Amino acid sequence: MPPLVQVSGVDKRFGSTHALRSVDLTIEAGQCLGLVGRNGAGKSTLVSILSGLLAPDAGTVSFDGQPAPSVGAVDAWREWIATVFQHSMVVPDLTVAENVFLGSGDRFVSWGEMRTRTRDIMAEWGYDIDARTPCRDLSVEQLQIVEIARSLARGARCVVLDEPTAALERDSVRRLFERVRQLVAGGVAVLYISHHLEEVFEICQDVAVLRDGALVLSAKTSDLTREDLVGAMVGAAPVAEAPAARVQHSSAGTEPVLTIEDLTAASTRGRLSGVSLSVSPGEVVGVTGLLSAGVATLGRVIAGSEPYHGGRISVRGKVVRSGRRDLAQRAGIGYIPEDRRAEGFVAHLGVAENATMTITDRLADRFGWMRPGRRAAAAKPLTDALSLVSSGPAQPVGELSGGNQQKVTVARTLAHEPSLVVAITPTRGVDVASKALLLQSLADVARNTGAGVLLCSDELSDLVLCDRVIVLVRGEVFTEFTDPPFDRDELIVATEGLVSSGNAEEAAR
Repeated sequence: MPPLVQVSGVDKRFGSTHALRSVDLTIEAGQCLGLVGRNGAGKSTLVSILSGLLAPDAGTVSFDGQPAPSVGAVDAWREWIATVFQHSMVVPDLTVAENVFLGSGDRFVSWGEMRTRTRDIMAEWGYDIDARTPCRDLSVEQLQIVEIARSLARGARCVVLDEPTAALERDSVRRLFERVRQLVAGGVAVLYISHHLEEVFEICQDVAVLRDGALVLSAKTSDLTREDLVGAMVGAAPVAEAPAARVQHSSAGTEPVLTIEDLTAASTRGRLSGVSLSVSPGEVVGVTGLLSAGVATLGRVIAGSEPYHGGRISVRGKVVRSGRRDLAQRAGIGYIPEDRRAEGFVAHLGVAENATMTITDRLADRFGWMRPGRRAAAAKPLTDALSLVSSGPAQPVGELSGGNQQKVTVARTLAHEPSLVVAITPTRGVDVASKALLLQSLADVARNTGAGVLLCSDELSDLVLCDRVIVLVRGEVFTEFTDPPFDRDELIVATEGLVSSGNAEEAAR
């Protein structure tokens, strides 16, 4: 009996880039196959071919022994496969229900039935999202939920999940895994793509590794260790080490880089209720909590991307006005946003142009002209330090892999030598080696320049470089950890609003 999905000898080039090299892959009905690899390994290209968006230059794709439909035959592809892409494909001006059933092919629309079915799907997953809500009003987490619900509503026989947990809280991840197991038990094939290797070991029976466009490993997860996967992903190249241990310093008598006093804000990402904190020169302060706790809201408000309604934000003693990103940048605040595609770069502009966007006034000559060579020279030290992979300084950033796009975003932020860097989940969607490089770059900024770093992240592994970690619960400061290295279990307990023996003293302050 033929496999449900079979990829045979698939090859794909984009100019001089050999994205896929004779890839063979099979997914059986009732199998959850993990697909891992570093950014730029070819995962996104393979997903695009499996989704009918790209045609391979060579090789074939078949479903249950039948040749795949021609590229562009959308309805025919949807009978076999549904893809939840890493980057949101939700239409912001449509409602939740309209997005869930977008492209369903029904000639007549019953709005009441569509909303009811959407509510049923959401309730089955334990999500409380109004089917009538416009998607532009949803958080990143809720948009991800809509994407997953849309793929399930189509009843495809194979589901591709591309970084599906990137914006989900732990309870939502648990529900996702339960649903994946139900789908697999019902005979659905699942291709699960993630940089979180612990997820692959938890949910996948088998795993395939892509490196430089080639399939270099295919095995049962039970026969492998994490080190086996990392070794296959990076090959002979060494994995970058985690940031070096922070040298503890005393901030006594030192004026804080950042001071926040009794900050209040309302946002779909979570409210803030009387938050106060400070960051000293050369200090890395982590802020963590559940996605709804206001962690991302805090970062966005400080960076000027969202307004605040009460309280005070000051950088080196100067007040930062509410909701003005331009003024926040002039005040010395660098910003690494959570959604790089929306706020991190301009897709059609080149690597060098994006990386130097915050320092154009320094690079222009006295007539206001910007020489491409000067711009490329200014970008090179930043992109080299981050090991950014591109065909050159002029390559449009929209053509890069997600991890390299994030490196461009970080380079742009660091280029203007900010007094404070606000980073929101800066390692989301990047591979293990790139993650270490990105974290190291933030640690180096604090250590070498004396800038403060505020790291807002629900990725607890990001907090390894922090001097202190502040936990938000329901928009308020719940507790503070001041003695690194921080215990992961205690952090998890604290983010749930509970007090463990290890942080009871901090919570009582």
